[in-house]
Amino acid sequence: MNEEEQNFSENSKNEQLEAFRSYDNRDKPLTTNQGLKMSEDEFSLKAGERGPTIMDDFHFREKVTHFDNERTPERVVHARGFAAHGEFEVYESMKPFTKAKFLQDPSVKTPVFVRFSTVVGQRGSKDTARDVRGFATKFYTEEGNYDLVANNMPVFFIQDAIKFPDIVHAIKPEPDNEIPQATAAHDTFWDWVSQNQECAHMIMWLMSDRAIPRSFRMMEGFGVNTFRFVNEEGKGSFVKFHWKPVLGVHSLSWEEAEIIGGADPDFNRRDLWDNINLGNPAEFELGVQIIDEKDEFAFDFDILDPTKIWPEEDVPVRMIGKMTLNHNVDNFFAETEQVAFHPANIVPGIDFTNDPLLQGRLFSYLDTQILRFGSPNHHEIPINRPVCPFFNNQREGFMRQTINVGNVAHHRNALANSSPYTVSEEEGGYGHYQEKVDGHKIRARSDSFKDHFSQAKLFWNSMSEPEKQHIIDAFRFEVGKVKSKDVKQRIVDMFANVDVDMTAAFAETIGSTPPTSGGSSVTKQSSALSQANTTKSAQTRRVAIIVADGYDGQKVEAMIDGLAAAGVDPRVLSDKIGPITGVGDSKVEAKHTFQTDASVVFDAVYVDGGKNADAMFERGATKFMRQAFEHFKPIAASNEGLHWLKKINLADGVGVVQGDNNTDFVQPFIEAIAAHRFWDRQMV
Repeated sequence: MNEEEQNFSENSKNEQLEAFRSYDNRDKPLTTNQGLKMSEDEFSLKAGERGPTIMDDFHFREKVTHFDNERTPERVVHARGFAAHGEFEVYESMKPFTKAKFLQDPSVKTPVFVRFSTVVGQRGSKDTARDVRGFATKFYTEEGNYDLVANNMPVFFIQDAIKFPDIVHAIKPEPDNEIPQATAAHDTFWDWVSQNQECAHMIMWLMSDRAIPRSFRMMEGFGVNTFRFVNEEGKGSFVKFHWKPVLGVHSLSWEEAEIIGGADPDFNRRDLWDNINLGNPAEFELGVQIIDEKDEFAFDFDILDPTKIWPEEDVPVRMIGKMTLNHNVDNFFAETEQVAFHPANIVPGIDFTNDPLLQGRLFSYLDTQILRFGSPNHHEIPINRPVCPFFNNQREGFMRQTINVGNVAHHRNALANSSPYTVSEEEGGYGHYQEKVDGHKIRARSDSFKDHFSQAKLFWNSMSEPEKQHIIDAFRFEVGKVKSKDVKQRIVDMFANVDVDMTAAFAETIGSTPPTSGGSSVTKQSSALSQANTTKSAQTRRVAIIVADGYDGQKVEAMIDGLAAAGVDPRVLSDKIGPITGVGDSKVEAKHTFQTDASVVFDAVYVDGGKNADAMFERGATKFMRQAFEHFKPIAASNEGLHWLKKINLADGVGVVQGDNNTDFVQPFIEAIAAHRFWDRQMV
């Protein structure tokens, strides 16, 4: 074992970044970037007190020039992102399938950096838009950086990367007026959809609850493309990657997502940041689906088609490791904004397939990073540096940091004994999988890629009744925003190939002619696709505790203590910030009010009220409970709160826990919180 291997640990990246961190400026003199101490920083240099600023003011020029150039070009897609550091550990050696070193030893923890993102919106858009979410992971392994650049949906809009500019142009704001922002609800996108039926499966995912996740910590990640594992014997297997959240997969309601977008556009960012700071790391298990090469053609779909899933009932997901995100960034720009991902950043034991979307991604990502950074040297930025040593003959370019000593920058050479030298596969050098490729040069697509509706119907069949209704409502909103009657009718005609009843249900509300025939004959379903079957947990859920002076100290303290013991995050809310006094010398600190926070930013609400609550407090609490009820959230109430709940006829609703008499209502409320939402609740 060499020195680098001995020193490698989950802290390797953090230790490397420490050399680049600049801690606070307290008790330090102000200087220019050249180190010159300055005596003044509030007034520019002028010719007289009321005269013009003169060119001698080098400090002004440096300060303003730097400010004018502080922004790098934002990403064309995935512009709005948020990230965190963490670690990954494999459960058991994956040696039979891959020689990737970070997938061998359960005692070794590999540092990781994960960036979550929306796709369509600009950097200043909202977190809760209906959209695909990016889930990009950089593993800082002993063998180099490995980037698993994933999404929270397992399929994509297109089968061939040559269409990528078209789908992005179509879904982005329309070029004549730059409207609308961060949404697919407009003519150009749905026109593109109607002309590209390969996207039908992806559209079903986009219209589902998966497109409005409750939290980055509560969404799946999928590698989308088909990759290849290669073991030490050179044997290859097809593989798809999955991230499974330990807390389960949970979503917002559509109306709730829209309200949050205005009330707290940083909702998902804040959730991740706050929970990590509270000691609640985001945890995901890494799963793989593996298909032996001899079974490549054993399925009723092409395993290289990025618009298809491998149903988990046909190809089970094997959980092989766990990722824990437990450390927030120190500087958003330096880390989250400057991180550069690229699917071609791989390690021995992982290789590519002929997936036509993947093949295009291998070119596009590097190209776009060079544009963003203006240089091929973005790998030298601290967040992008591998933790293992790297040596090659690449030189110069904008912002080069490495000072390469010596006169040799070519291979092969005799002057430096052919250093840096190549390494055999047996010694850890990368060798491409040897696949025989034979065919005519042709622009065409395999017939095995031409079934566009069977898996869209599989997805529909797999949804619970509430999830189906949410998909119908999403079509009603998204396509209902389209101005062109022809485009709307083509969408109706297209999705009639998936399910006639579904399509008729939204066609009637958007002014189009409903279908009378068609629909896929697929009856198969996959339980893994429905969020109704996900893990349920109350841990880290945020609950509003609404009290006024004179609240029931015994009940409220029992609720707060019980919730905290269950890993729930109780937050006291009142009509004022500060201490609230209850019966029996009880005191709690309110950090939220009806003016600062709405029910949409909480997962559940408990209202006790208080003997001193006035009519204005009652109105605030009642509005809070009604909105939570309409968004299908758990509600608990006692004393005045229960009285108010009964006045608005919500006390007997599904998911409502009544805290009357001396009954223990804390545990039933925790169980209701774990259920997430009561989608079958009848609105009053």
